Amino acid sequence: MARLDELRLMSVDELRTRYADGDEELPRGGLTALREDPRSGARGVAERILKRIHAAQAEGRRLSRLCAFEQPLWEQGFTLVAGVDEVGMAPLAGPVIAAAVILPPGTRIQGVNDSKQLTPEERDSLEPEIRAVCVSVGIGRAEVAEIDSLNIYHAGLLALRRAVLALLPRPEHLLVDARRLRDLDIPQQPIVKGDAKSITIGAASIVAKVHRDRLMCELDREHPGYGFAHHKGYPTPDHLDALERIGACAIHRRSFAPVAKALGLIPEQQELFGKPGPRVG
Repeated sequence: MARLDELRLMSVDELRTRYADGDEELPRGGLTALREDPRSGARGVAERILKRIHAAQAEGRRLSRLCAFEQPLWEQGFTLVAGVDEVGMAPLAGPVIAAAVILPPGTRIQGVNDSKQLTPEERDSLEPEIRAVCVSVGIGRAEVAEIDSLNIYHAGLLALRRAVLALLPRPEHLLVDARRLRDLDIPQQPIVKGDAKSITIGAASIVAKVHRDRLMCELDREHPGYGFAHHKGYPTPDHLDALERIGACAIHRRSFAPVAKALGLIPEQQELFGKPGPRVG
């Protein structure tokens, strides 16, 4: 670490490289010295460092709020608290994917949030970090045939249950995004919009989303022409146009109205009871 007198002799470029762009720590009193430096560039470096400090503090407070459901359980001695979430409820094609994630007590992963609030790049960066620090990850899926036979709501529950059962070790408590999973003798708490309120559910939403997006890219190669790698099966204009031009393929959900119409299973003006509800994941 440089001394305070050395700091004053550094060029603005060196200050910027070492302290604003880099992660080198300023000496005691260094931030005040930069803010009082007669060089505007040095004062600019100080402002950048301050913004970074404030952003880190805000992220710390956000992560503390994000542990509001886990922290009391951890303090009660529950060390295996799992967050559970699913994605792929609204697409016209492909399976529903659910993930369950157990994080060690006290875990804070910078950037974890509801997967829908993150960019694909942010999700792809966070997913391996979550897997690296977690105790366990479980993946569950409900196939297209199950979606069509059970309906999308119950297929989502099936995927969630399978994700929980895939966890090793067995969780002691579940936090579930807006659902309650029956036939599981594990204490659980449904949390409305849990992927934005719980760090374990948020982590599960990221893992599930990354897993399903990669799967849809693989299915795009098996079923070319629909653009699955781009829209991941959601009812985008391009996807609906492809349905109209070339019809449905094996991974399309027949119980969803646009697919049924493309297959001629229902009249153009008729709505189908099995179309997806308002949840998007």
